[in-house]
Amino acid sequence: MTADAAGSGRDVHRRRPVPAWVLGLAGLGCLMAVAEAVPRAGLVNERFLPPFSEMVSALAEQAGTSAFWRSLLETLRGWVIGLGIAMLAGVVLGLLIGGVPILRAAVSSTIEFLRPIPSVALIPLVVLLYGTEMRSTLLLVVYASFWQVLMQVLYGVRDVDPVARETARSYRFRPLSRVRTVVWPTALPYVVTGFRLGAAVALILEITGELVIGSPGLGR
Repeated sequence: MTADAAGSGRDVHRRRPVPAWVLGLAGLGCLMAVAEAVPRAGLVNERFLPPFSEMVSALAEQAGTSAFWRSLLETLRGWVIGLGIAMLAGVVLGLLIGGVPILRAAVSSTIEFLRPIPSVALIPLVVLLYGTEMRSTLLLVVYASFWQVLMQVLYGVRDVDPVARETARSYRFRPLSRVRTVVWPTALPYVVTGFRLGAAVALILEITGELVIGSPGLGR
């Protein structure tokens, strides 16, 4: 019996999983090795994908200039402002639309029509309106990330327990009290998910807008 217990202990010790941070570092190392080897082997033109070592060298060189940091601050400023506007509008409209069934039924077809439109398709319009200023890129960022937040908030409002909703109505809670005590706790995880999705989309559109439009930032 003692030998079996000792053998089981050794098996458990052998089967200990590899820490996640080790796997993450291993994956990052493999990615860097591939990024270094592929252009060196001539599989990809170095003009489009330089070796990883040259990327690091160029980044270090750029980091020593004031222009790089000014561009980085411009990109971060546009990203934060655009994401903040999208979060505020998405949460407020999501709670409003999701909390009024008639309103949700009235605007659902409009939402489904506008949501799939890619933000890059609006580039000619925003350039005509605002030129190459920061507002052009900001409009793209807000438009793209707004839908991510809005849809998640709508899902969260729909997921509210009907019993809790009816209980709040029976006790005659005011609309704001119902939102604060019943709707918001359920919708909060969805809001966080919308923030996570919207943040990634906002950063992509910020740099894409700078690259295509030529507004100030890293993309230009």
